[in-house]
Amino acid sequence: MDGETIQKHAAARTEELPGAYLDHPFGPDWEVFKVRGKVFMLQTRITGEPLVVLKARPADGAALREAYPDITPGYHMNKRHWITLNPGGKFDKQLVEDLVTESYLLVVEQNLPRREQPVDPNTFGQAPHEPETGRT
Repeated sequence: MDGETIQKHAAARTEELPGAYLDHPFGPDWEVFKVRGKVFMLQTRITGEPLVVLKARPADGAALREAYPDITPGYHMNKRHWITLNPGGKFDKQLVEDLVTESYLLVVEQNLPRREQPVDPNTFGQAPHEPETGRT
């Protein structure tokens, strides 16, 4: 997948996440996506190629880097807790969307007090259970 497409899919997914918004605190070369003031995704072309930088659990980040050569440690971020999606990767739209969602949920869970969380990170995205009607 080319970098433009990766960035497009990643940015589109953020529009579906409660409380997510775009900011430019580092200037026009960086698109910084936040939830309640906390960064969960960055996009840039500063290296000459479109990049997407996402938060990941350390074990997940290591597994992703092993499985996908175009997923590398986070560009200009903590290499243990962030990953970069580089152009040319053999990942599909669903993987990009899942990684954006996981990054968002990690930030909500780990960096926001419960009262400020726009979603419950333990149940977000799960279908609600239908109550039992007692009919047979």
